[in-house]
Amino acid sequence: MPSQQNVFILMLENHSFDNIFGLSGIPGINGLTGNETNSYNNQAYPVGKPAPDSMPSDPGHEFMDTLQQLCGNSNLTPLWNYGGPYPPAGNTITNAGFVANYATSATESTEFAPAPPPIGDIGDVMLCFDTANQLPVSYQLATEFAICDNWFSSLPGPTWPNRFFAYAASSGSLDDSPTTEQMADWEAPWGGYSFPNGSVFELLENNNYEYNLYQDNYSWLSFPIVQALSGIEYSDMNDLGSFADDLNSGNYNYPLTVIEPNYGDFILGTYEGGSSQHPMDGMQNGEALIKTVYEAIRNSPLWENSILIITYDEHGGFYDHVPPPVAPPPNDGASGYSVNGFDFSRYGVRVPAIVVSPYIPKNTVSKQLYDHSSMLNTVEENWGLPNLTNRDQQANSLNSLLSLAIPRTDCPTVLNMPAVSPDISRAALSAEKLALEEMIPLPGSGNIIGFLQIANKVEYELSGRTEPEKAMIANNLKNVKTKGDARRYIDSVLTKLKLAKNMY
Repeated sequence: MPSQQNVFILMLENHSFDNIFGLSGIPGINGLTGNETNSYNNQAYPVGKPAPDSMPSDPGHEFMDTLQQLCGNSNLTPLWNYGGPYPPAGNTITNAGFVANYATSATESTEFAPAPPPIGDIGDVMLCFDTANQLPVSYQLATEFAICDNWFSSLPGPTWPNRFFAYAASSGSLDDSPTTEQMADWEAPWGGYSFPNGSVFELLENNNYEYNLYQDNYSWLSFPIVQALSGIEYSDMNDLGSFADDLNSGNYNYPLTVIEPNYGDFILGTYEGGSSQHPMDGMQNGEALIKTVYEAIRNSPLWENSILIITYDEHGGFYDHVPPPVAPPPNDGASGYSVNGFDFSRYGVRVPAIVVSPYIPKNTVSKQLYDHSSMLNTVEENWGLPNLTNRDQQANSLNSLLSLAIPRTDCPTVLNMPAVSPDISRAALSAEKLALEEMIPLPGSGNIIGFLQIANKVEYELSGRTEPEKAMIANNLKNVKTKGDARRYIDSVLTKLKLAKNMY
């Protein structure tokens, strides 16, 4: 294989390996036997298929949710002591608490996507997709190239810290969803979230390399989470609509390209209209996004020098039967943002991962241990860069998957069409819902807090950055008190962003 591969990363949202592939029937994977169960209130809930295309309510996936899912089947156990061992003393990881947590957790509760779920639906977190039929794009890529059945999220917790590991082999000590106080501290004065050893983007820049960043439907409904980072400004972001043309331009030369989905309606907490495959939305748009990204790379001059990695940031509260193993902590000296005192010495729940390259034999199943920092190790190895933290230094590179001496010529140029998702229309903004939204106070933590802070950072970047403007922009965020305020504020920043990027 060529020594310097262009790495493309597409990270989707909130599904475990078993949820996507556990009953796929792909030969050789560590999937399910069909006999696995969780119990709640003396009733057994078995694995099975097909999984619903979208969930009736959002399964919990915060740090404490994940701890219960992995270690216990009662909402009272295990008890966590700040800074204690994982699992806590007297507990073992049995993966037995997924149903119990779904039945009782309210950490993901929203006004339009209720939690906990209806009692008849609590077994949904045990269900698996009929992958070949429900997810034909993912199934085709998993069987045409490499599926990794030993890839774990980087910590047992939610989206933001796991995505940070994909950018920096560290979460900067964050071990839960961001709080209002944390985000205000991170961004002041609108500098972005930073890591003691920097991010992979800073690493590339410091070594005279470039990177490229895309979002599906950039500037529509949501911001990419990568935009929260120090050094990443709105001018660095591109809309995926230009992706195929960019690859065919003849001068595309980036060691790393990161593509984020659109997260949809995060204010209502339904994520409807996005392409992230969030459990509250559907799978079709995400499958279409995967197809678009693959076909653009496959039919470009870069194909024979590219690795495409498709994975998920964390498990989203869905069952997986493999206990997460111990992990090397980043040991980067990060502190200040830990809610739980977690030492990052354990991986999170196993997630799906597909690696695509013409140098990978068809029907490859990789048993190698990976987490999100493996993607960074791969870039570092390809381009002779130093590691960022102890985590990516000890991570396994993906380059061993590229075992062919010459590139394959039988790789499909066009993928299957996505299966059509049922029309849920759960979050249509009726006048009644909009009126209710006006009254809902902002939560103290969660995705909406993170996205609000990104919006404030973008508003600052779009300004003249004078002292009076700084004061006004800071005050704009302070005046956001309700979800109605949040929608108006984010819409106003997105409008400015579209004008600045000439996206009308």
